[in-house]
Amino acid sequence: MEPAENQNAGNHTLLTEFVLAGLSSRPELQHLLFFTICFIYSMTLIGNLLICTVTVHPTLQMPMYFFLRVLAFLDISTASVVVPKMLVNLLSEDRSISYLGCVTQLYCVVFLAATEWYLLAAMAYDRYVAVCWPLRYAAIMSSRACLALVLLSCCSGQVVSVLQTAWVFTLSLCGPRRINYFFCDIPPLLVLSCTDTSLYERQLISATVLVIFTPFCLILLSYACIISSILKISSAESRHKAFSTCSSHLTVVTLYCASGTLIYLQPKSSKDAKKILALIYTTVIPTLNPLIYSLRNKEVKEVLIRVVAVLMKK
Repeated sequence: MEPAENQNAGNHTLLTEFVLAGLSSRPELQHLLFFTICFIYSMTLIGNLLICTVTVHPTLQMPMYFFLRVLAFLDISTASVVVPKMLVNLLSEDRSISYLGCVTQLYCVVFLAATEWYLLAAMAYDRYVAVCWPLRYAAIMSSRACLALVLLSCCSGQVVSVLQTAWVFTLSLCGPRRINYFFCDIPPLLVLSCTDTSLYERQLISATVLVIFTPFCLILLSYACIISSILKISSAESRHKAFSTCSSHLTVVTLYCASGTLIYLQPKSSKDAKKILALIYTTVIPTLNPLIYSLRNKEVKEVLIRVVAVLMKK
């Protein structure tokens, strides 16, 4: 996928680097955006690192917390792929990114997003087994099975990422070199193509359905079975606990599904609203995940309080 320098595609020159437009072109907003996003990124790192730390506690050695720890790692990685470069660009006049840098960023973003979706489906399956098959839960969701689900999610994300990145960068991207976005993503790169992208757009929509809607449908099916089983529980306290755990996961899934589908189902739409959705997807949601899971989970809150108390004593 190396760019061909100084070759003509019609009357265009193939690009060897790109310029990221950023979130806003208004100079008076740059410093405000910098400090706001820097704060959000700091909260993302602190919150998800706390989740990673808390969930290794001996009292939280269950599959749900193993998956939550992996999710926190993916959230840190997603934000770290996008935010540092965005912060530099907010304070710099040089917003260029090399061809290889753009390829790498796109690959990482797609890989992490796809992996996270499959992981969310695995987490829904874990909840389904816990609620619907409680007596067989330990046997079905063994440590080996959990690790296999995570590796399967990563392998699926790898396949999706390699295919999407390769397809985008085999298109003739010939200008202008300005990307109306704050990171390298598929929709703004398609706008730069000087060749017909209709076939790729159809393929991207198909990939979006495969990566987002297929896991989403599996998640909905899992929760339909879960709700059916919960309603049969006689204890009100047990029902509340089951609903609380499931609602946290469904909240995260809804946020991801809403922002992801609106971004990729109309790939060549260059509306500024997509920047906001992408910012939510890559920056805000990774910050919310620790809050959603920790504030709605009694066990996590208890261990978190203990950890913070120990740190304050030191």
